[in-house]
Amino acid sequence: MSDAIKHECGIALVRLLKPLSYYQKKYGTSFYAINKMYLLMEKQHNRGQDGAGFASIKFDVQPGTRYISRVRSNHQSPIQDVFAQINERLNSVLLDNPDKKTDVQWQIENMPYVGNVFLGHVRYGTFGKNSLESVHPFLRQNNWKHKNLIVAGNFNMTNSKELLQELVELGQHPKENTDTVTIMEKIGHFLDDEVSNIYQKCKENNISKKDASHIIEKDLNIKKILQRASKNWDGGYAMAGLIGHGDAFILRDPSGIRPAYYYKDDEVVVVASERPVIQTTFNVDFNEIKELERAHALIIKKDGSTTVEQIMEQKEKKSCSFERIYFSRGSDAEIYKERKTLGKLIFPKVLQHIEQEFDNTVFSYIPNTAETSFYGMTEAAENYLNTYKIERILKGKRNLSVEKVTQILSERPRIEKIAIKDAKLRTFIADDNSRNDLVAHVYDVTYGVVKRNDNLVIIDDSIVRGTTLKKSIIKILDRLHPKKIVIVSSAPQIRYPDCYGIDMAKLEEFIAFKATLELLEETKQTNIIEEVYKKCKQQDQLEDHLIENYVKDIYSPFTDEQISDKIAQMLKTTTIKAEIKVIFQPLENLHIACPKNAGDWYFSGDYPTIGGTKVVNRAFINFYEGNNKRAY
Repeated sequence: MSDAIKHECGIALVRLLKPLSYYQKKYGTSFYAINKMYLLMEKQHNRGQDGAGFASIKFDVQPGTRYISRVRSNHQSPIQDVFAQINERLNSVLLDNPDKKTDVQWQIENMPYVGNVFLGHVRYGTFGKNSLESVHPFLRQNNWKHKNLIVAGNFNMTNSKELLQELVELGQHPKENTDTVTIMEKIGHFLDDEVSNIYQKCKENNISKKDASHIIEKDLNIKKILQRASKNWDGGYAMAGLIGHGDAFILRDPSGIRPAYYYKDDEVVVVASERPVIQTTFNVDFNEIKELERAHALIIKKDGSTTVEQIMEQKEKKSCSFERIYFSRGSDAEIYKERKTLGKLIFPKVLQHIEQEFDNTVFSYIPNTAETSFYGMTEAAENYLNTYKIERILKGKRNLSVEKVTQILSERPRIEKIAIKDAKLRTFIADDNSRNDLVAHVYDVTYGVVKRNDNLVIIDDSIVRGTTLKKSIIKILDRLHPKKIVIVSSAPQIRYPDCYGIDMAKLEEFIAFKATLELLEETKQTNIIEEVYKKCKQQDQLEDHLIENYVKDIYSPFTDEQISDKIAQMLKTTTIKAEIKVIFQPLENLHIACPKNAGDWYFSGDYPTIGGTKVVNRAFINFYEGNNKRAY
């Protein structure tokens, strides 16, 4: 994606189902799970580079022994920093006690991070700051083992203010107004309540406090806690939690917006945000890994029993389509196929814009994440050209020489690596003109492969703001002197904010929105802007079921092509000599290519929760009133 947007977060969980000595004997190390956690997190680094965190719990240690370990980092390379800290601690203990390298019981009693259940998180900040205090996992501490709670997630809540107020009404005084703290305290409240209820029953039956502890471990109803805590949540989430005595859970939202996959055998239970991460780390087949059902929780009790329980009523499945277009690693078999299909489906529109001039057209892609859809687009080009060759040969079969047939068969789409990202140049100069000059050199171009007056077709994952295209990419492509530059987006036009985990919060940042405003101005329809504002302002007086996405009215007077053409005009500066064309994927093609991920609210405006609909209207109010703030 030439315009970088902040991604989602990633979670990783490993629960060992055997005694630690088993892994020492079979795999030669008691750090087996720590090593696996490193791989699970590193292979999800694409999901978050603002911070990383790791937590572990060890079971059944003596009172006075630390049984929860946590380390977090907002370092420039946070995953590496987290595990460097872990390794430094472990190695320092072993250096002081070299005779204990294979003494598993001693390690459990004396070494941090050596445990039975592990939770990891990689983060891109979408709510709150990127300080260390904002990095997951979060820890809620208590002297009662059962009331200790560790939480990490890939989520955004659209109604954080309302959830905060609910905590206040429950008698709490949360220390922060972030959705992570709010969610953790909500779960924690009902965890405390459930523990107290079980303890009270034990007390009534004259069971000692010490013995009650074991009964609480056994009888604690995680399903009930999650049902009560999540009652009014509105957002997209894959939430993971550990409870101090050893229970663990992963909860997915009712629309399945945020992803979660799990694998279980007789040694481990594993959870991650992406399937190929588990496949690679544990060397298991595609079919052995299951997707956690929406509105369900995977619950792992301390005794190792594992169940999938429905927590909430399911809504229509609206899994995030950006997972398939851009965020997830393309090594997933289904995602790879879907991205290729996106490239194939957009090709007919490309063909129109190059006027079938294959000899004078070069195909390429920017950035590297668009490579798979590029393969699909060029395969479609090859198939089209092969059909065209067959028709020419059949039409002139009696009059064609061997040389002419050979010439026809040798025709290929001109596929080249045009742009190479040289480095992430730091904009350390404050002057705007100097900064813009630096940005224009982010990519190097391959000279000599584009002839003067060629068409140059470049496919991208999506176009969000258009800033990098305008200030950098189109400028460097124009140095090659093409006749026409065709920018192809494998995704539809991004028109609306996302509020479920992607940092696309402000309408005025989207180039499709800005282009539509210019079209309203040109066609003397600016009255629509004020009408939409008035409708949005009234939403707080309406019942939830009456609220609509009023921002759709901004786009309704124009076709997709009109908006695309206006975007092309906006991207072409006075110094650009080539003609600029912009093509977006039709929305119906997205659903053909990615049938399992129907969540398309940033393209269509059809939000899966009422909270999302409120957010888009609030975002328009902020735009209209000139408030430079998030709508959630």
